Amino acid sequence: MPALPFFIVTLSHTTWEAARACALGLPEGTLPELRLDLFPEGDPFGMVRDLGGHCLVTCRLKEEGGRWEGGEPERQDRLRRALEARPAWLDLEWEASIPDSFRAHLTHVRLLRSVHVPPGIFDLEARLQSLPEGNAWKWVGVARRLADNARLRGPLAWARDRGLLLSAFLMGPKGIVGRAMQGAWGGRFTYAAPDDGPPAAPGQVRLSDMRAWRCHRVRPGHGLCGVLGSPVLHSLGPAFHNPRFQRDLKDLMYLPLDCGDAAEALEAMESLDILGASLTSPLKETVPEALGLPGPLNTLWRARPGDPWSFANTDAEALRILAEDLPRGPVLILGGGGVGRTSAEHFSRLGCPVRVLTRSDPMRAGEVGTFAPVGIVQATRLGMQPGDGLPFPEALEEVGDRAQWGVEWIYGAETSFTRWCRSRGLRMVEGRDLFEAQAETQSQKMIHYCQPA
Repeated sequence: MPALPFFIVTLSHTTWEAARACALGLPEGTLPELRLDLFPEGDPFGMVRDLGGHCLVTCRLKEEGGRWEGGEPERQDRLRRALEARPAWLDLEWEASIPDSFRAHLTHVRLLRSVHVPPGIFDLEARLQSLPEGNAWKWVGVARRLADNARLRGPLAWARDRGLLLSAFLMGPKGIVGRAMQGAWGGRFTYAAPDDGPPAAPGQVRLSDMRAWRCHRVRPGHGLCGVLGSPVLHSLGPAFHNPRFQRDLKDLMYLPLDCGDAAEALEAMESLDILGASLTSPLKETVPEALGLPGPLNTLWRARPGDPWSFANTDAEALRILAEDLPRGPVLILGGGGVGRTSAEHFSRLGCPVRVLTRSDPMRAGEVGTFAPVGIVQATRLGMQPGDGLPFPEALEEVGDRAQWGVEWIYGAETSFTRWCRSRGLRMVEGRDLFEAQAETQSQKMIHYCQPA
């Protein structure tokens, strides 16, 4: 009977034609999951045959995170008809009895037993002491804090040492770390979203991203780094740092670690043995303060878990390099967060008059015109979401002809502030350039100083 590949890709497409095309184009070492509850009008036998039997079949109940709305006899009948086409694997609920009509097929179909537990429940250890009949097992919970993922490590290692095919992970954006680190922690397989379809569960990551991160190649002792902040799922950090770690043969993985609270971040840094952290909004000041370090900072690293943290503000270094030849004069800073403070300190050191504009400290009418800024730094979070407007539009209306340049800290799609600057012919320091300059320094520090086991 066929083995279980490391990646299982849920066919979440709106049509069977799109799902079939995706399944047939998946790379080696990947198994499509045929969720019969997502294709209620499809013929189970025909769909399995369309895939040549190379699939994991299930029909997930609503209480297990699925969409099945029919009765149990009808659901079992659909699964039985799928079994007649000889799929590679069948996913059956952890506590369900195996119907007699299924047993004849289990001579050529392997059985995966799965359970999805409600938020706040973590009964993985107890369940491992009384496994139901099967060839592999999947336990899925819900991540409410990043540190919840650390509770998976012991049970996964226990299962690995006993040769059990177990996957245990947590749903939600805070559960991405557990999905990606399955191989390092002892898990034998994990789930991914198709590249051309939506995620079938909260926190499911696209297959191309998980392969780029090399989740299928990590082993025990692999170290964890990542970007801490919120939101971070859009971050370019994983796509930037992971190839550099791989090029330097460094056993590190860099992941988005969604967290907006300093206490939660510190808890995760210790419980998950994080070796390198990029800090982004809103943590650039609060995490250093909680650690007793001078802020704002955007980079922390250490050789081993438990070691003291080394730290740097590579944002400041990137700004120093990229803004070196900008004309000197008054600088208007829009936003007083971490990069706003970094920008203010940089231009103040150059002898430039600086005015920081915040919602709690707005400028009076006419004050911007009197200040007559030569440069404007956009340091708010506006621009991170599509449709975000200009920051402080009333103040920008007062900017006269003396403004010569702008700095945009937000990277990604062109922002309203960038378009505003271009419409006035201002020189620009782009957010993407700032990101790459500061991230290159971060990568080098993590590569040179972090020492995974």
